Amino acid sequence: MARVNLIDPAALAAAHPELGDFIAKLRQGRRGTVLNLYRMMLNAPKIAQSWFGHMNNVRWGTGLDGRLRELVIIRLAYVTNSAYAIRQHVPKLALADGVSEAECAALKDWQTASQFDARERAVLAYTDAMTRDIKVTDETFAAVRPHFDDKTLVELTVLIGTYNMHARVLQALDVDLEPEE
Repeated sequence: MARVNLIDPAALAAAHPELGDFIAKLRQGRRGTVLNLYRMMLNAPKIAQSWFGHMNNVRWGTGLDGRLRELVIIRLAYVTNSAYAIRQHVPKLALADGVSEAECAALKDWQTASQFDARERAVLAYTDAMTRDIKVTDETFAAVRPHFDDKTLVELTVLIGTYNMHARVLQALDVDLEPEE
């Protein structure tokens, strides 16, 4: 059970009409619902707005392909035990970006899996290093470097850092899982 109240978006918009447009954005693409993540974040509306903008830029405003992005997010969710992120991405979002259910399962132990190419394996090692160790070794960085220009390497690194932040907030506040669809 969530450790903070999950805000009723309609009640908040009624009390604070200046948040109406933002709450409408939260509902877009979710068949009119607001994710529990954002219901929790609405306790601090300015943070919720910043978070929403940042997450959308990280997910949709980069040169990273959707498959690679989903591999990173799902691997990171397994490493951080983020049931919330796994529920959000597996299988629906993963499948939409070309990651099969078998590949999603293989991400639990990607080192022994055969499904991933050299570029993906380098990115998964980079994800693990940033998530588990914080410090990335020169060898791990050298393996990922040839696959990306500077811009895309920054985007990849920020994606991993952002989803680490995401997982830690979800875990600390024990945000309730969304109902299964």
